Amino acid sequence: HKSTEDSYRGIPVIGHISMLEDLLSTNAYDEIAITLSIDEFSKLESIVTICEKAGVHTKFIPDYNNIIPTRPYTEDLDGLPVIHVRNIPLSNSFNRFCKRAIDIVGALLLIILFSIPMAVVAAIIKITSPGPLIFKQERVGLHNKPNKQERVGLHNKPFKMFKFRSMEVQDASKEKQAWTVQNDPRVTPIGKFIRKTSLDELPQFFNVLKGDMSLVGPRPERPFFVEKFKEEIPRYMIKHQVRPGITGWAQVNGYRGDTSIRMRIDCDLYYIENWTLGLDIKILFLTIFKGFVNKNAY
Repeated sequence: HKSTEDSYRGIPVIGHISMLEDLLSTNAYDEIAITLSIDEFSKLESIVTICEKAGVHTKFIPDYNNIIPTRPYTEDLDGLPVIHVRNIPLSNSFNRFCKRAIDIVGALLLIILFSIPMAVVAAIIKITSPGPLIFKQERVGLHNKPNKQERVGLHNKPFKMFKFRSMEVQDASKEKQAWTVQNDPRVTPIGKFIRKTSLDELPQFFNVLKGDMSLVGPRPERPFFVEKFKEEIPRYMIKHQVRPGITGWAQVNGYRGDTSIRMRIDCDLYYIENWTLGLDIKILFLTIFKGFVNKNAY
């Protein structure tokens, strides 16, 4: 390693690269681990040659931690070794199929199970507050592949997310850029209850059937805040590589409503990189036992 210090990340450093041949000739090493920063890759070939001439088993440890903030993985691409910056299990078509199948079956069962509560909530909203039963709000969902006429790249796919209306009818342009705060005068009396108990989220089961959302995934955000957060929070846009969810790892860990957006993103990234069907089932059970009543929902 190029460092002249005594240790590198807690591992003793025995010398500089220029000393490698002398060190190999005077010591009986079993293995050599090479770690180089990106700007030193040009030295790698000569270092490997020196090590192999000495008959020492050689390993390469890429020093990418300041550039790539996660654990990458390798894959064979037509005989070429490829390093993926981020492991996303749901990029696998079979995993996506399994998750989508569970979403469809689960959403249908939940619509049947909650049909009576949804009917009761709808009736109370209609009686107590003028306006539509369902509030449709634009959210940003899964990255969408462009059409042939569009430029190459991934696009954010907007969709209308359904909720039972919990506020007085208001100007759409003002609503797009405003968080709901504690004791918000816009929230109706029944709205306070259904927001606290998450009953306002029940119509999103129909978003799941449409394919806009999943039962479990990162919560979708409004376009105004997506544009804001993607400039302010590193890795924010990675959450859009999977379908947004009704509930997620952030929500069952208490990061809902008026809580740290950075902590929510950390939870979302953990979910994206560690997804399994078992994790989805765990999140759904945690949502049942502690995720419905939300002290941060205003």
